[in-house]
Amino acid sequence: MLFRPTACLLLAVASLSAADSADVVIYGGTSGGITAAIQTARMGRTAILIEPTRFLGGLTTGGLGATDIGNKKAIGGLSREFYANIFRHYSDATRWKHQTRDEYYAKKPHGNSGTESTMWTFEPHAASEIYDAMLKEAGDKVAVVFGERLDLKKGVVKEGAKITRIRMESGREFTAPMFIDTTYEGDLMAKAGVGYHVGREANSVYNETLNGVQVGHSIHHQFTKNVDPYVKPGDPSSGLLPGIEKEPGEEFSGDKKVQAYNFRMCTTDVPENRRDWEKPANYDERWFELALRNVEAGDMRISWAPSWMPNRKTDTNNNFAVSTDFIGQNWDYPEADYETRAKIWKAHEDWQKGLMWTYAHHPRVPEKIREAFRRLGLAKDEFTDNDNWPRQLYVREARRMISDYVMTEKNCKRREVVEDSVGMGAYNMDSHNIQRYVTREGFVRNEGDVQVGSRPYPVSYRSIRPKASECSNLLVPVCLSASHIAYGSIRMEPVFMVLGQSAATAAVHAIEQGTTVQGVDYAKLKERLLKDGQVLDFESPPAPEVSSFKKDQIPGIVVDDNEAELTGFESEGHTTGGFVERGYRHDGDALKGEQKAKYTPTLPKAGRYTVAVSYGALGNRAANVPVTIHSADGDKVVIVDQKQKPAGKFNLHTLGTFRFEAGRSGWVQISNEGTKGHVIIDAVQFLAE
Repeated sequence: MLFRPTACLLLAVASLSAADSADVVIYGGTSGGITAAIQTARMGRTAILIEPTRFLGGLTTGGLGATDIGNKKAIGGLSREFYANIFRHYSDATRWKHQTRDEYYAKKPHGNSGTESTMWTFEPHAASEIYDAMLKEAGDKVAVVFGERLDLKKGVVKEGAKITRIRMESGREFTAPMFIDTTYEGDLMAKAGVGYHVGREANSVYNETLNGVQVGHSIHHQFTKNVDPYVKPGDPSSGLLPGIEKEPGEEFSGDKKVQAYNFRMCTTDVPENRRDWEKPANYDERWFELALRNVEAGDMRISWAPSWMPNRKTDTNNNFAVSTDFIGQNWDYPEADYETRAKIWKAHEDWQKGLMWTYAHHPRVPEKIREAFRRLGLAKDEFTDNDNWPRQLYVREARRMISDYVMTEKNCKRREVVEDSVGMGAYNMDSHNIQRYVTREGFVRNEGDVQVGSRPYPVSYRSIRPKASECSNLLVPVCLSASHIAYGSIRMEPVFMVLGQSAATAAVHAIEQGTTVQGVDYAKLKERLLKDGQVLDFESPPAPEVSSFKKDQIPGIVVDDNEAELTGFESEGHTTGGFVERGYRHDGDALKGEQKAKYTPTLPKAGRYTVAVSYGALGNRAANVPVTIHSADGDKVVIVDQKQKPAGKFNLHTLGTFRFEAGRSGWVQISNEGTKGHVIIDAVQFLAE
């Protein structure tokens, strides 16, 4: 949560009684908090929605306009209503200032087809307007309170397992039969004495494979060049550059570290609406030395991920080795006091603003990269109350409750399906990188990034309510009970909306049934959830088994796509089987002639080598991919039809046999010049005769 003051949204706030009491008190004006308040009102009960900052909506209004969900069939209720309202909003031609609706849809942006009655991409101010309108429709049954922060020392008063009132730092108190914690941090939950976990569990805790330290899995958003981690290159005695650990920890072991945070910037390429990147007053080049060394080593990838929103704006996320994620600098945030969190928040803002200026203007950065970063800048008409900077830090993960049922990897893979569903998850099991460390070879590497597919799965009611012995009138739909890797799938804004609505339904049922949240009649709860349009489960076909190969399975010298020198090819994939290591890359069928991948092997001796390329064939692939082989006899271009399945073992297509010198003088380059269809790059094999 943001701790500096920002302007209050233009929202009619209902007057409160002297007792500051309601049927349900909701702490945290995130997307889940808003749906919880609206649902309470729609069930004829009163709600107080307390937001510690001066704005509502969390990440949904804070820059995350490229909705992550996976299978959208899993989203129902108020959550789907919100995205239907987004569709109606942009159906009005007057909402389009810098492009037309048809121009936007012609780009086929992330998450939109242009034919649905829902829309999943939007500008931050549009989300705020829609939330305000939805809350206004709830009438005087919802009171919104801004700028009140829970007292972290004596903020929760209980009688036995029941919360009787909560107290703010100002001394103001709120009472209710039922409470809901919808903060990203889980402060109310923690201060109510509910058990929770911070960081990664070891794989052994819940019999998982993707939890704990994941050196082997961390191939995405990774360094592709050897970058020295020491203050004085080559001199370990000089110490490490800021933000780098000596070692990652034992593989698959647990720790107290959490995945990286960042800000989802809203940028634009419209000159009259674009702010140039400014050098922060407290700019400290030591923090950006790693980024500078990485580009100087030859990593020419553009290290951010702008997804296009309406009106030529973006939701800009992290991408590649050194990007907007401030890796390793948030580990203390979940349990910190407000002052410490504010410092961590500010450090993240300084990092991201400094990195943008570095990539856009620093003379050590190649001009091609500088030009790409100067093309976009903060949108002047967004976050106007906060100097155009996002008002919400992306707290991807903080505390996670430990209840009677913990959602784990087996739920995401539908190996265990719960029968008390209150909503569904459908996104990949997704963890951003957690730390940087020094390899045994003396280079820097990122660790913690995991991206593994899920099947749409139900989320248990038991995972959003505490154990009865700990608290009997609290629901926790955001910091719910889930392992690190399962939370990586659940932690999506549409799911928080779904679970917030379900939590409010359960709270009202508990009041009406005169029972605790643990005693709610699930059959009646399910009936109401379905009546309100919630999607509780559907059977999706099992994901096909995807085959892959390790480099050491393949004879000869193998250079994978993560070791290639890339220009473009920023999109990653792992759904078409037969790839080498953890995945492959493709050109997105775009920017033809601008994307290429250069593979340079280290050959132990001179001689003749058979060269082969790996790719997964499909009907949408390009049939005329140019591959240049630079050997001791000069250059030769071979055209590859990637619609046709490679005939060789390990999904390899042979290009021919060529004479190479020892060392690194030879190379293979794959380009998308002149192609039509997706161009795939994976591994290149050099096999000596």
